[in-house]
Amino acid sequence: MSILLEQLSKRYDGHPVVHSVSLEIADGEFFVLLGPSGSGKSTILRMIAGLSSIDHGRVVLRGRDVTRLQPQERGVGFVFQNYALFRHMSVAENVEFGLKIRKIAPAERRRRRDELLELVGLAGLGARMPRQLSGGQQQRVALARALAYAPEVLLLDEPFGALDAKIRVELRRNLRRIQREIGTTTIFVTHDQEEAFELGDRLGVMNVGRLLEVGPPEELYQHPQTEFVATFLGTANLLVGRCTDDGVLVGTLHFPLSTAARPGNGDRRVQVLFRPEDIALAPSAEELAGPTLGAAEVEQITFAGSFERLRLRLPPIAGVRPIAPEVPYGSDAVLLEATRSQDQARGFPLAPGARVWVGVRRMHALAHPGLRMLLLTDGTPATQPALELGAQLARLAHARTTILGYSRENSPAFGQQMQQIRESLGSGLPALETRQADLPAIPAALAEVERQSYDLAVLSSHQAGDLDLAAQLLQRGDQHLLLVPDAQTLPERVLICVAAGEPGKDDVLFAGRLLRHFGAAAGVLSVLRAAAAPAEHERAERFIAAGVRTLALLGVPAHSVLRQGAVIEQIAAEMAAGGYDMLVLGAPPPRDDGRAVLAGVVGEILSAMTARPVLLVRSASVARRRWHIVSRQSIDMQEINR
Repeated sequence: MSILLEQLSKRYDGHPVVHSVSLEIADGEFFVLLGPSGSGKSTILRMIAGLSSIDHGRVVLRGRDVTRLQPQERGVGFVFQNYALFRHMSVAENVEFGLKIRKIAPAERRRRRDELLELVGLAGLGARMPRQLSGGQQQRVALARALAYAPEVLLLDEPFGALDAKIRVELRRNLRRIQREIGTTTIFVTHDQEEAFELGDRLGVMNVGRLLEVGPPEELYQHPQTEFVATFLGTANLLVGRCTDDGVLVGTLHFPLSTAARPGNGDRRVQVLFRPEDIALAPSAEELAGPTLGAAEVEQITFAGSFERLRLRLPPIAGVRPIAPEVPYGSDAVLLEATRSQDQARGFPLAPGARVWVGVRRMHALAHPGLRMLLLTDGTPATQPALELGAQLARLAHARTTILGYSRENSPAFGQQMQQIRESLGSGLPALETRQADLPAIPAALAEVERQSYDLAVLSSHQAGDLDLAAQLLQRGDQHLLLVPDAQTLPERVLICVAAGEPGKDDVLFAGRLLRHFGAAAGVLSVLRAAAAPAEHERAERFIAAGVRTLALLGVPAHSVLRQGAVIEQIAAEMAAGGYDMLVLGAPPPRDDGRAVLAGVVGEILSAMTARPVLLVRSASVARRRWHIVSRQSIDMQEINR
């Protein structure tokens, strides 16, 4: 094995940017690390090269543990996105630099230099300065320099990111040819899926510091195991259906499965994936060769050279929740992406607004991840209400659940107490894990959300320090929070407080995803200032009406409420008037330094309303901002350490 990574982890200012990444790469393999910007892939490359320190784990290159070695001792070649050529040196001097500092004889240096310049297509240009070369030529010089001393491992960090599309294609082909000729084990980092498909023997897909899936490009594209990989690798149509012994149900429509991600036998929820090229279109249902989804309206047609892209709008399908393409907030339709060849387009011409029947040639089922919940307890009676309500919600949502017990003294008595909690709450839970930590609440909880990603953490809001724990979880983890003050019945009426904008959409969507499991009804409330203009009224009314439609698509009955005045007073008044037994709020955005603080309006509401559970929903846009801050800090630190 050429490269072995074991449980690599990295933090910046306490924020994890790489989570326990383990990976094996074979000799001579071209491995592509793929993911969105800020996912941690460049940090992993720098840890392998020794340009960034490792907090936990180890790096083994060709059987040699190099974790604590200096970069020059690792036998690694590195190619950066910005070329990093020495501007005062000629092309020949740049290529020879690594050989010169290793005291290779001049004749051997010249031989190796000429050999590499010919290999990368720059023979005869050795006397030129970097400023006299194009961007593509400069990147070839950087590649030749990295290969000059025959490294055992070649690392390339988005090397073509600054180049135009035509040059990128040419360099990709040259790079793949060169890598096959020399046989150097290579890791290539990119966020470009086309680049990854063309280059990689295998791909590793990352998101927010975690390595999600590894496999050959075709396998990951056709048979992904996770929702993120399914939607990140190419365009995906993804719906929630139910798997049966002989196929999958999408609403009342039955489809035989040509592939399946081992969803298991029996009737259970699955995510149904079909790619745009898997969709068949016809003037009538009878002319479709495969299973039929229904009649759709053509919303958009885009010319894409050798093929045509179509956006299709299907009416709602009873019992089906669309995941991708994402349905616009307030819409109750199902959107689909389709592609077809220009020959097919000429044979059956369509225009926006046309009605067309939609069939599916091929489907793939992913096991539905469902919700993953974390219940926190210190074993005292104060945390019991949160445990009981959390377990009740987890049963109804069929959530995979972890109960984390924390105590400064992890005594046998506490272990017995945790066992009793497991026995009393575990009945009916599809998957339950109990964990113990001999740590205070905050470090124990932070270590757990770093170990495992959760959708929802349930904790007490009764004791001193609970809100500090909640703020730390919002800062460090990806999960939403349910704060439970004391003993509660299952919520029947829930008030969702929103402001018009992207975070408000996230509040409605996650609340609906949770409420649908226990049959609660919802009120969607927006509070305007007393002097709000008519235009603000209209915007707020449209927004909360769209929220009601979105909840209806998720199976949650809802109504809209618009109030004016002081925010806290109006929320309290509506809670009392509507008889609500749970409140949903958007979690406050992080400060400019990335820290989360439960202050301002949200903090005042939490302090004032201590009788009912409060669900704090982390906005995806807020989470991206927090991750961007952490990622930016990591890049700045890497620049300092270079």
